Amino acid sequence: MMASTRTPFLLRCCAAALWLAALTLPSVLAAQNSSKAVVTTPQVRAELLAHAPDGADSGKTVWLGLQLTHQPDWHTYWRNPGDSGLPITVQWTLPAGISAGDIAWPLPKKIPIGNLANYGFDGTVLLPVPLTISQDFKPGLTNNEIEVKLKANWLVCRKECIPEEGEFALKVPVKGSMAANSVAFNKAFEAKPKPVLGSTGILPDSSVLIDGHVIKLTVQGLPLALRGKTLEFFPETPEVIETAAQWTQSWNGGVWSAQVPLSQQRGNSPDVMPVVLAAEGQGYRAELKVLGNWPKLSASATGAPESVLPAAAPAKPGLSLLAALLGALLGGMILNLMPCVFPVLAIKVISFTRHAKDRHGHRVSGLAYSAGVVISFLALGALMLGLRSAGEQLGWGFQLQSPAVVAALAVLFTVMGLNLAGLFEFGQFLPSRLSTLQAKNPSVNAFLSGVLAVAVASPCTAPFMGASLGLALSLPALQALLVFASIGVGMALPYLAASFIPAVARWLPRPGVWMDTFRRAMAFPMFATVVWLVWVLGQQTGIDGAGALLALLVAMSGVLWSLSLTGRSRWLLTGVTVLVLALMLAALGRNVTRPADLGGAAASSDRWQAWAPGRVEQALATGVPVFVDFTAAWCVTCQYNKKTTLVNAEVLSDLTARKVTLLRADWTRRDPAITSALAQLGRNGVPVYVLYQTGKTPVVMSEILTVQELRTALAAL
Repeated sequence: MMASTRTPFLLRCCAAALWLAALTLPSVLAAQNSSKAVVTTPQVRAELLAHAPDGADSGKTVWLGLQLTHQPDWHTYWRNPGDSGLPITVQWTLPAGISAGDIAWPLPKKIPIGNLANYGFDGTVLLPVPLTISQDFKPGLTNNEIEVKLKANWLVCRKECIPEEGEFALKVPVKGSMAANSVAFNKAFEAKPKPVLGSTGILPDSSVLIDGHVIKLTVQGLPLALRGKTLEFFPETPEVIETAAQWTQSWNGGVWSAQVPLSQQRGNSPDVMPVVLAAEGQGYRAELKVLGNWPKLSASATGAPESVLPAAAPAKPGLSLLAALLGALLGGMILNLMPCVFPVLAIKVISFTRHAKDRHGHRVSGLAYSAGVVISFLALGALMLGLRSAGEQLGWGFQLQSPAVVAALAVLFTVMGLNLAGLFEFGQFLPSRLSTLQAKNPSVNAFLSGVLAVAVASPCTAPFMGASLGLALSLPALQALLVFASIGVGMALPYLAASFIPAVARWLPRPGVWMDTFRRAMAFPMFATVVWLVWVLGQQTGIDGAGALLALLVAMSGVLWSLSLTGRSRWLLTGVTVLVLALMLAALGRNVTRPADLGGAAASSDRWQAWAPGRVEQALATGVPVFVDFTAAWCVTCQYNKKTTLVNAEVLSDLTARKVTLLRADWTRRDPAITSALAQLGRNGVPVYVLYQTGKTPVVMSEILTVQELRTALAAL
């Protein structure tokens, strides 16, 4: 009976292997997205092109360009995106002796969106960038090519917006010619706005005069072909003018004048204002001296992309490293009360009871368990920091953003539950050498219990340590790892203390028949955890994915049952159940991990809409406040807040009365845009609740959201 009161050692090994797979999954995914010259998405085809008619030898300038071909009705953004959106950004990796210049931006288009307007591109656009090769550049004796790498990010929008990125690599010959793309580059050079009068600095006899909440532009020296025509006006500096507003312009001989209203949420006050003026597809650029004093800046730039929204006011004063460490320690201790980790801890209680009279074994088990917890938190934190420094947009709890990991955890907890319920014992069908490994390695078994506890507990840390984890990602690596280690120490501390305090051991009940009953009862928390994991997978992959996982779990249970039988029927039934399991894996397995078709699902409620980059500022531009719920299906605290505070009748009444726009940012599956938005708020996990209001600093609320806190914030609107 005593041997059956512990989770088998082999099962713990499986848990450790699963945890290692979860840690390495982002690296595998990153490796699959290897660099190449072309990246294709459903919205955009992006290609890195080169233009080097005379080769790329020392002292020469060659051109590279990112060419974006948009699907119909989709667009990306100019250097100043307008009222919403994000500009295209490029980051080069070049050999020593080669430097990249700025993008030679072509003339954009004005894209009206309701009472807003953006500046961007549709169709096919090429963004050329000059590479300057110094005289000292040495390509090497055996290398006749220059390898350049590019990482580009763009936001592509139609009615919805999708953040995308691509990594590109291209080899440019040092000798010889690359002129195949001459037509595309020459067209791009023609599309680049030309300097007015060939100027390279501030245009004389031209200016921007500030007159209250209007700017008056005066430009001389424009080409004769433009005179008398209505011009389009594109300021390169964002957050200055009302992009969609009506404005007046006139000609007085060769002098063009205009009056343009300033944005009510202006975020910039330049001394020199670069502008582009265009007519009939021809653009001209001028730098204009600003005369007068800008009005006082607004507290919030709602016409700007979300990345330049003002920093949100934290719910509490800024954290020092010491405060972050203490918060992480306390949060780790509270983790032991979370339902997602309870099944593993219940097994640990059984282990402590077994060692109640063995002080040495009790202490060894406590130390090994603590080591497993702390090392797992350090490993997870180090991996996340490393991947983020390499450009991956990951947040805390990222392992449960993978449907494959969620499904594997469901399988693992089902096996554990069936074992605890007494359906099978591993000793029945494993060689005796394997079945006795647990007894010979109790410390390893305890260590793996700590690993498994972290595997299911880490996503629950953010509600208690949102600020600490946010600070950790801004600290040097060693200090950040101290925060992660503190979480592990906090989680392990109650069990470590119990291992070294004899009085606690005396309080534990003596081993007896009750342990077998308790062990079987612990199967139900395991199955409850499986229910939660199936629900999480359903949120990620849809009802077909959840149903497929349930079918696989039933088939796997049949295999385990057949292996527990005796007699001649054992192997026959085992063969049949294994065949059924294999058929289900082949027929249903892909449904477990494929993305759900959730288009518009997040906005199915009349109240809640799906969050997307730029949607906050679009709503604020209409003058209404915005409340954003950063959530995930695997976040237990998120679901608790959603089922209590966010459905409270008084809260809903206040939201309706104040016409608050409700946005929900669902982080159940990996989303770099949401990860970036959380980082801007100083957070790295969910839940996070933010209330935005025009002209005021956004307010970040407590992770455990109460009705009183939310109603108080709404009353201040």
